[in-house]
Amino acid sequence: MNKLTYRRVLSIAGSDPSGGAGIQADIKSCSANGVFAATAITAVVDENTVGVYGVHPVPDEFVAGQIRSVLGDVGADAVKIGMLHSSSLIRTVRNALDEYPEVTDVVLDPVMVATSGDPLLESDAVATLSECLIPRSRVITPNIPEAEILLGHTIDRDCDIAESARELASLYPGVAVYLKGGHSDNGMITDVLVDGDTTCRFTAPRVDTVNTHGTGCTLSSAIAANLAKGLPLVEACSAAHDYVHNAIAEGAPYNIGKGHGPVYHFYKQWD
Repeated sequence: MNKLTYRRVLSIAGSDPSGGAGIQADIKSCSANGVFAATAITAVVDENTVGVYGVHPVPDEFVAGQIRSVLGDVGADAVKIGMLHSSSLIRTVRNALDEYPEVTDVVLDPVMVATSGDPLLESDAVATLSECLIPRSRVITPNIPEAEILLGHTIDRDCDIAESARELASLYPGVAVYLKGGHSDNGMITDVLVDGDTTCRFTAPRVDTVNTHGTGCTLSSAIAANLAKGLPLVEACSAAHDYVHNAIAEGAPYNIGKGHGPVYHFYKQWD
């Protein structure tokens, strides 16, 4: 009798005790999108919906051990990478992933700043991320402020961000860029995917809510989940975009915490 298998995603990211972002959001997003979530925790973060109060890093080699334990046993159809706070950890993760060349669908969310505005990446680690880990990725998912850091210049939030997405993609041949437009000032939010010669726009109306904690984590995990299920990148991104928009819209009426509350990850499953 043949045994069934799950589609699997490994999330490499920090932990959020308030449950809306980080590893916790990744597990919820992957589960809601129908895949099995495994994790390698990079840091224990003291945060809530209001702000970040401290980061306790997990030793680099212990993170590498978690990655090897998962990929060497459970395996992964896709990998999502979130918060990596230091240059040494970025290099460690790259080296660990290179031990498993069969893992090609790597979704990198270049987490630099929390929704609250608190920094989550050491300043000297930006260059290491750009040089070491982005080239190992299938797709990166920066928001506009993160893209500005990677590009080294500001982006006009009132203009079509596709040009900026294409410029960013040109820096990393073979790596797709999903540029999130949530920091634009328009009533409609447009995200842009650039993958080689292909440019796709995903548009949805802005939802009037403060419950946006963990949207980046949720989106990148949803993309990874859909890649793990075998969808082509454009379809995986489109499905993830729709999922996150609905999770924001369905979560808008709820009140969790005193700041930026979470999205409603399980709007499809829960009444």
